Amino acid sequence: MKKILVVIPARAGSKGIPKKNIRMLAGKPLISYAIENALNSKLITDIVVSTDSDEVKAIASKYGVYIIDRPAFLCEDDVTLDAVIFHAYNTMKLNKDYDIIVTMQPTSPLLKVQTLNEAIEEHIEKRRDTTISVVNKPHLAWGRKDGAIVPLYEKRVNRQYLSPHYSETGAFVITNSEFITQESRFGNKIGVYEMIESESIDIDNRQDWVSAEAELSKKKIIFRVDGYKDIGMGHIYRALQIAYNLTEHEILFVLNSNSQLGISKIKNSFFRYEVINRDEEIIDIIKRENADILINDILDTKKEYMILIKQLNIRVINFEDLGDGRLYADAVINALYEEQENKNIYCGEKYYCVRDEFMLFNQKKFNNEINNVLIIFGGTDPGNLTMKVINAIEKTGYKTIQYTCILGMGYGDETVLLERVKDMDYNIQILRNVDNIAEYMYKADIAISSQGRTMYELACMKVPTIVIAQNTREQTHTFGDVANGFINLGLGSEIDELTITETLVWLIKSNVMRKNLYQRMKNKDFTQGIKRVKRIILEE
Repeated sequence: MKKILVVIPARAGSKGIPKKNIRMLAGKPLISYAIENALNSKLITDIVVSTDSDEVKAIASKYGVYIIDRPAFLCEDDVTLDAVIFHAYNTMKLNKDYDIIVTMQPTSPLLKVQTLNEAIEEHIEKRRDTTISVVNKPHLAWGRKDGAIVPLYEKRVNRQYLSPHYSETGAFVITNSEFITQESRFGNKIGVYEMIESESIDIDNRQDWVSAEAELSKKKIIFRVDGYKDIGMGHIYRALQIAYNLTEHEILFVLNSNSQLGISKIKNSFFRYEVINRDEEIIDIIKRENADILINDILDTKKEYMILIKQLNIRVINFEDLGDGRLYADAVINALYEEQENKNIYCGEKYYCVRDEFMLFNQKKFNNEINNVLIIFGGTDPGNLTMKVINAIEKTGYKTIQYTCILGMGYGDETVLLERVKDMDYNIQILRNVDNIAEYMYKADIAISSQGRTMYELACMKVPTIVIAQNTREQTHTFGDVANGFINLGLGSEIDELTITETLVWLIKSNVMRKNLYQRMKNKDFTQGIKRVKRIILEE
């Protein structure tokens, strides 16, 4: 077995970031990351820190590694690293012979032990003299030749088709000991070990420090979420909205196999996802991913499920949970409900996460004329309230108004609906699975909607709305009230078409009432909801 010495050079001086090697990065001194990586590698024989800093020595001594006092003449700015490594190697080899010398800079805290081990094994297997850690960053680059600016590429193509352009990361240089000299650490047969970009940060300035700290502080977050006809797609859309605002962290979606609609949406979002058949399968995924946070957006949780999860020492956040498992969560966010039952439950509109597109279109002004009426009943519309509203519209007599009906991706076969509209002498447009819903809401003067998450989006867009609940659970979403800009007709299965007709006609005729509803919505502020939820999730 090869005898391998790791040399970690860490002098006191640093102009870019004062005392860089000993400053705390994500809870640990910077140099600790290099020392711990070397200690955790089973391939390393000995580790030595070469330094002129008493503070670096104090940190290194706690790890039990060798320490070499670096002479003052090796601490000058113009001294190359080769001379420093040569001095450390010569000092250490007085007591032991080494086959390979690995230089590990403390400025590469994102290096993983697995990467280090693989690079050493590759170096030995391919019988190299020297292996350098690199990152491949091909770009269309330019240089100067004979006073002229010239391209450093043969053909102007997209980046993925350019030849490799390797930049040294500084994470490690692996060299056979016979090539360690005062002037060099490189033999004749040189190879590179290509690192992934997330491990390649070499801290040289403040921006590098910020980037490294963000990477080291990121969480592994699992979203357990479902979306199918019976429960709708609102859970999926909310989870995606939150995930988009957690891009600095690692995200994984886990869905049940019956959530084909949700799976399709998540797949198209390009987030990582997995499919399970039983809720208990999430246990193995949490363990494998070493996850920090689990977000359940699956409606009511059971006590038994939550107890199993909490045994894994993971932070758990539940959404819209009224089940007996909610009391075991670290936090429950029930934006659609107003009553708070426990200190870990956050209720009400201030925790609603409005999607970004609704923020862009929310400067809507009140219109005295009724030109557009929007009909929207979520992603699945299990009660087919869309058809009931279409039938009601025929009795209004307002044929010049543009009626826009948006169907979700889970609505089912719209053939019957299209045939019904074709027989009506009304200006009705049927759209399906629309991406830019905010734009249609912005154009709407009145909306008819279910009593779920959509009503918050309509409130954000300041659209006076008639709400009809799909089910009794939706009826508990008390935000759908006149105080917040809504006319609430109650449970859809109990409402007749004539009531819908009369309410719509009344609202069309009553500018005063519509303006009152508009003003109540205008007084609402949904801009901070996602920030509040993010702070709860990350426990900030």
